[in-house]
Amino acid sequence: MPRRLLRSLAPLLFCLPLPALAQSPSAEWQAYEEALSQGARQANLWQLSWTGIYAGSLAWNAWQASEGDDADERFDARVGTVKSAIALGGLLLDRQPHPAAYRRLREGAGDLDDARRLIQAVAEEERRRRGWRARLGSLAVNGVAGLAIGVGDDRPEDGAINFATGMLVGELQLRTQPGQALAAVNRFQPARLSLGDLTLEGEYAWVITPERLGVVLRY
Repeated sequence: MPRRLLRSLAPLLFCLPLPALAQSPSAEWQAYEEALSQGARQANLWQLSWTGIYAGSLAWNAWQASEGDDADERFDARVGTVKSAIALGGLLLDRQPHPAAYRRLREGAGDLDDARRLIQAVAEEERRRRGWRARLGSLAVNGVAGLAIGVGDDRPEDGAINFATGMLVGELQLRTQPGQALAAVNRFQPARLSLGDLTLEGEYAWVITPERLGVVLRY
């Protein structure tokens, strides 16, 4: 009997501390605003960092293409110049969505439904930029560069190294992109609580901070 009573009271005991953590509309808006604000800052830093990396690589390879010590170095530098120019052009043409989304959120009328749609759209873009299709461009560019060196210049080992290095840099570029919107969207999961004939539906999320460990409910 005590075990059965404890089992029936467990959901109630679990829910006792939760009302203090319940997610209000203003708190939800603030969570989305913070996610896009942090995403915008990271996106700007990411953009500046990788633009500087590829611009520096472009300048170095362009110089090496004419001033390299031997024919192999000059050939590799010409290939590197093309790769850096393509990467730099991609950065300038395909901007991260977070700064524009954050401006749109700040300029909006405070509509929570619009904020939800906006954060979901940015999260979907983050997911797309991390998906396998996002790696196809890097695979094509580095594959052609590796073949040009390995087959065209008859240096298969150098071609393989060029391909592997280029793919590694491309993967690092993808993995350092902002991911705050995905974290904000994935924060909540569907939840259902049944107490006899009463069923409550909503969403829950874990809250882990240095000060507390708990659960947030949105209902």
